[in-house]
Parts: sequence; C-alpha cells; structure tokens
Amino acid sequence: MKSTTYLLVAHGSRGRDGNKETLDFAAQWQARHPDWRIEVCFIEHADVLLDEGLDRAATGAGTVVAIPFILNAAGHVKMELPAAVEAARARHPQVQFIVTRHLGMGRELFAVLQGQLDRLMKQLAVPDPQTTGVVLLGRGSSDVGANGELAKMARWLYEENEHELVDLAFTGVTWPRLETIVQRQARLGMMQIAIIPVYLFTGVLIERIGEQVARLRQQYPQLAFALGQHFGFDEGIFALLDARVSPDALAGGLLECDGCKYRELAEAEHLHDHSHTAIASPAHAHGHDHAHEHAHHGCAHSHA
Repeated sequence: MKSTTYLLVAHGSRGRDGNKETLDFAAQWQARHPDWRIEVCFIEHADVLLDEGLDRAATGAGTVVAIPFILNAAGHVKMELPAAVEAARARHPQVQFIVTRHLGMGRELFAVLQGQLDRLMKQLAVPDPQTTGVVLLGRGSSDVGANGELAKMARWLYEENEHELVDLAFTGVTWPRLETIVQRQARLGMMQIAIIPVYLFTGVLIERIGEQVARLRQQYPQLAFALGQHFGFDEGIFALLDARVSPDALAGGLLECDGCKYRELAEAEHLHDHSHTAIASPAHAHGHDHAHEHAHHGCAHSHA
C-alpha cells in the first residue's frame, strides 16, 4: 500500500535562520513520528517552493496531506496554496491531495500566547497587571480576516487576565505599529509593557522587533519592557499539528477556500504584496480589503 506524505508548507523567511528553524522543527516532529514521511516546502524565500515540494511529496505516495504551517490565513493560504494543489492534482492524478486547515488562532494557540504572557510577567517580577500593558505584535496582512484573528487573541487575553490594556500592533502592511501603541500605553499610565511577538520562527522581522524594543527602552526609561520570543518549538505547536492531521480532522476539514466558489472573485481582485513591507494609504487599504472581506465572509461556513 502506498504511503502518506505529510507536507509542511511554511511561509519562508529572507533570513536563513528562520528557514533553518522550520527544518529543525520538521526534524523534531519526525522524531516524534518515526514511521511517518514528513517533507517541507516554502511559499517564498527558499530553495524548495510549493510546486517542487508538492511534486516531491507525491513521489511514491498515495496521499499527500499538505499542512499550511502558518498562523493566519491570508492570501498565501487562501489562494496560492489551493492553486498550487490544483495544479499538482493535474500533474499527479493517481495521488490524493488533502489540505488541512492552517494553524489558526484557536484555543491551542491561545494557550501558547497565555504561556508567553505568564513568562513575561515573571520576567517583570510579577507586577500589578493593572499597570502592565500587553501588546500582541503580529506580522500584519492586507487581509482583514487574518488581522481580525489576531484581534480575537487580544480579546481572549483581556478576558482571561486582569490587565487594563491588551492592545494589538503590527510590524508591517497595516496599523497600528508598536511605537504608536507603546506611546499610547505610556500616556495611559502603564509602568510595564509586555510585548508578545506572534511569530513561529526567527527572521528579519524578529530581528527588527528586537531593534525597535531596544530603541523604545531608551525613549521610555521610566518603563520596564519584557519582550517575548517566537514560539514555534512550543509543545503546544507540536500538539496542534498532531491534531490537524488526526483522522477525525482530515475527515472533516478542508482548507478555508479550497474549492470555494468565492475564491475566484478574491483571486480576480487580489494583489498580494510579497515584500510584506509595502505601506498602502488607508483609503487604498480599505478599498483593497473590501474584496477580501467579501471572500472571507463568503467562506465563513468553512471556518467553524
């Protein structure tokens, strides 16, 4: 009987260390499941990209389970991956391709973020949460649904803790930025600020965040800052991946827009910026995101 290949589809980083960490993660996951066949590919900024990764995974396999190893479902997950899988199906008609849901912002990821916050509060010597601001710092997307998922995590942290302020900031594409939120929290009387980067692995943006926080410490000497780390090797991420490829999950789950009738509309109007650093004007961003919002809500049935 032909085997199943589990294909981790990662975003890819301009920094070599980020892609290396992804490969290290895959090796650790493989060690937990020595009988499985696990492969890795990247959407961009790497040697093995989507088409080659799917072809490698399909070689000698009866089934390929592609796992978007990505926190938020934006253009890469909603459009590029399904298009690549459709092309792979045509190239390998004898192979069954299944696409799982991305990692997502659910209870499993929330537990990881809560653990990050708990560690940062200990670093700050367990101060009063009422005077300790929290900042969830995401990559930022032109997809309003992806940004909204992170906003949900901020709300859950607020509900589960006693912090006066739990805010959201982004490193690019959308607003507000970290400096703006720190300025706002300082004005509102925060004495400590815990910053949680919502990133799986290191990369150029993680390095940039470190530089930004170093500058903020100089600008606000009266504040105590605690900066979290990327958390791709957290035990909760391994558990989440195991859940994504469980028989029950595979029986009931497709990628958000794999085969969705709204995807064609989104693809027709989608202009995805691969640099992740472009800044659109608010007016442009609003118009650009309207099509995404329509597509996102149209696919809401598959998000449940």
